[in-house]
Formats: sequence, structure tokens, C-alpha cells
Amino acid sequence: MDMNAVGIDVSKRKSTAAILRPGGKAVGKPFDVPHLSADFQSLIKRIRELDGETRIVMECTGRYYEPVARELSQAGFFVSAVNPQIIRNFQGQDNPLRKVKTDKADSVKIARYTLDSWANLKQYSLMDELRSQLKTMNRQFDFYMKHKTAMKNNLIGLTDQAYPGANAYFDSPAREDGSQKWVDFIDTYWHVDCVRKLSLTAFINHYQKWYSRKKYNFSKSKAEEIYGKAKGLIPVLPKDSFTKRIIKQAVGQLNAASQTVEQLRSLMNETASKLPEYPAVMAMKGVGPSLGPQLMAEIGDVTRFTHKGAITAFAGVDPGVNDSGDYSQKSVHASKHGS
Repeated sequence: MDMNAVGIDVSKRKSTAAILRPGGKAVGKPFDVPHLSADFQSLIKRIRELDGETRIVMECTGRYYEPVARELSQAGFFVSAVNPQIIRNFQGQDNPLRKVKTDKADSVKIARYTLDSWANLKQYSLMDELRSQLKTMNRQFDFYMKHKTAMKNNLIGLTDQAYPGANAYFDSPAREDGSQKWVDFIDTYWHVDCVRKLSLTAFINHYQKWYSRKKYNFSKSKAEEIYGKAKGLIPVLPKDSFTKRIIKQAVGQLNAASQTVEQLRSLMNETASKLPEYPAVMAMKGVGPSLGPQLMAEIGDVTRFTHKGAITAFAGVDPGVNDSGDYSQKSVHASKHGS
């Protein structure tokens, strides 16, 4: 049976494809495929017209390869997405002394790699799509966590000028909707005068109603502690409409960021639970519903690693070795050849 190796070099707006058969026999010249629906259909038709078994390989670079891999996989072809470092290290040139770097040359090199690694290629699947989605979610999660931290620091900075230390009154974790007790407190008692201008009894009554409305557990001793501290504080900003507006805005921005973070956290755990490696990762010591999906997003299928060193190499911190003849270097810098 004929073997058709299709190497695809993917870029942002187009891909370049080369088709080879055993012995390096080219099936036509490498050709460009714009990332448009009609051009994808033409590529699919062209590949289907090939006699024999066909396997398609591309580098899993960034996000550009994903729609190409998905489209060809859904068309029924065997598709494999490989680490770019593997292709880079593959000596698939006619003359390895010349360094040629063009889209067409890269597509031919990928096609040669396809022939050379034919039996060991891993097929792209729905699980790969889920892992890709999980990785995108994790990037967004990381972005919004940084945004949340910035919004938190901004609110604390403003609060220190209107109600010093109020952010430290509570340390309860965020709820599922992203709300936080100390933020809710500042949203209501945005200035120290909102507390100390009331009598102790009036504040405790107001504080208890606030607790009930927010569905927190009321503590009279905590209310008395807050009131006592408020009496000795000296704010920088006055209790006026401007101060209220900027603090309320800061609270709204932090709540929005917190809500997004918690939604992403929940969605990541839900997505990760659909992957086969989920039980193995969650069984690791110290791994919970937040860290587990993040590990899976960055590492991928952990079950494919046969030993600890394989994970280390994948991460790009593989300890180097430099031995030659009688020379043996004792301390070698870690390599950076990872995913």
C-alpha cells in the first residue's frame, strides 16, 4: 500500500503543504493553503484523491495549528500535531550543512519526519481539543488573576485613605460567585465615618442587618471590635461623594475580576474532569480542584511520561551532560529545550 506523508507548516493566515512518498518521492510541489473555508475544502479534496494511506503532520505551534488540525481531523484524516522542537532536531534535509528556513522547506522537512516516524505518530483527537481549550482557559485564568490582584491592590490603596485597615478585618475565602467578605464590608462601610458617626447600638443593628442580607454568620463581638477600632482611625480622604464614587468603582472592578476568576476556575475543573488523566493528577499530594486543572493545562497528558526525568525534560529544565574523551564536566547548565 502506498504511503502519503503530508507535512504542513502552519502560519497565521496560511499554511504550506508538501506531500511525499517513501524514498522522498514528491507528489507535486509544495503549495500554499490560505486559511479560508473554500481553500480548506480544496486541500481536503486534493488529499482524498491520493492513493493509499495518508498521514498528516504539523507542528503544534501557538494556536494557529488548531483550526487546521481540527478541520482535517473532522474530515476523517489521520492528523498528528508534534512538538516543534522534535521537528527542529530532525535531520531531514538533503544537505544538512545548509540551513534553509522557508515555509516550503519546512513543510518538506515535516513530511520527511512523517515518513520516518510513521509507525510512532500519535493521532490528534477530541482529547487534544479539550487540552487545548484547557490551556487557553488557563492563560485567561492567569491573566484575570493578575488583573484581580491589581484591582485588589488599588482598592486597598484607596481604603487606606478612607478607612485604614478595613481590608484586614476579614480573611474569609472568596465565595463561588467571587464575592469576598472584606470587599462587601467596604462596599457598605466605604468610609470610617460610616461606622463611628453611629452609636454603638445603631452600628451593631445596622451591621447585623448587613450580615443577614449578605448571608454571613453574625458576631456581636466582631461588631464591637470593628466599632472600637474605628474610633481611633484618622482618614486622609473626607466622607463625600467623590470618595464614595471612587471606592464604589474600585469595589465593582474587583468584584467583576473575582467573578470571572471563579467562573474560569469552575469551568477549568469541569473541562479537566472530562480528560482521562484527571484522576491520576487529582490523586497527587497537594493537588486540588484549582491546581490540578492548571497542571493538566500546562503539562498535558501526564500519563504519557514514563518517568520523572521525562517530565523534567518536557518542562525545559533537563540537567545537561558534557562528557567527551577524558573530559567530564561536573556542573552543566540545565537545558531549555522544552514545550
